[in-house]
Amino acid sequence: MRLNEISYTDAKPIDGYGPGFFRVAGEVFEGALLVGPTGVVAWGGYEDSNTLLALSEEIDVLFIGTGAEIAHIPGDLRQSLEDAGLGVEVMSSPSACRTYNVLLSEGRRIALALIPV
Repeated sequence: MRLNEISYTDAKPIDGYGPGFFRVAGEVFEGALLVGPTGVVAWGGYEDSNTLLALSEEIDVLFIGTGAEIAHIPGDLRQSLEDAGLGVEVMSSPSACRTYNVLLSEGRRIALALIPV
């Protein structure tokens, strides 16, 4: 078996999560978050599409974690993100965190919008 050390760019990996919080690169953040190539910012939820759309030139795929369970996102939000050229993947927040970390370690152009569990 071959082991490779993972080195991240400016994007930060998700270390953990719990009721109402996420731990990103060792720092705890409360509430909904957007984790992207330039760091971590608060996210206003599904109504805050402008924050997500601002990443359209920097990423190819946006993962949206919908909390403890998978849920549909508003259709108009999905449509505006796809119209901006973003691939959108919706899953539960725990699954989104794991998937984000794997693809981040591969150097992919991704971001993660999270609703807390």
